[in-house]
Amino acid sequence: MSVDVIFKIAAIGILIAVITQVLKKSDRDDIATLVALAGLIIVLTLVINMISELFDTIKNIFNFY
Repeated sequence: MSVDVIFKIAAIGILIAVITQVLKKSDRDDIATLVALAGLIIVLTLVINMISELFDTIKNIFNFY
């Protein structure tokens, strides 16, 4: 696992937190919730891709078909 993925996830988290706080201060709580949910979905897709690559690597190591 490379460190770049960890930095991407951290950057997305910081960006989403800032946007959410700005939206909450301007009384846009509903949009802030949607932005937080979108950030969660983006991070989950990154993690799911990493898990898929892990399973492919394990399959190749043990020669599973």
